[in-house]
Amino acid sequence: MKDMKQLFLIATALFITSITMAQRSPAAIVQENLDAYNKRDIEAFMQSFSDSIVVTNYADKAIIAKGLTKVRSVYQLLFDASPNLHSTILNRIVFDNKVIDHESITGRLGATTPVELIAIYEVKQDKIVAMTFIRKQ
Repeated sequence: MKDMKQLFLIATALFITSITMAQRSPAAIVQENLDAYNKRDIEAFMQSFSDSIVVTNYADKAIIAKGLTKVRSVYQLLFDASPNLHSTILNRIVFDNKVIDHESITGRLGATTPVELIAIYEVKQDKIVAMTFIRKQ
């Protein structure tokens, strides 16, 4: 009887864990990433990315950064040089595993003029695997 009780408790814990993990929507993962970005918290920011993260510029398809090490390097430099960095979401569209944010970013590299861009995030297995940025021409 004791073994059955332990088995039941383990099965219940696994079930609750699977429900909790299944509830992490792409939008929630991207929002966690954005919150860390706005705090300039590189450790929390990096938690959202897969090992194979690729950051791309939409206009010329150029790869800005590929892999965790390079992404960390790029964003650590940005965070260090931008004490007032903040992104505000003007509009968000969630479509399947894609999150498309129209952002207004202030304080980037000390700039006083906001920068608007579109960020397209692709999420797989609770991690951001790709980010593509569209900037105004």
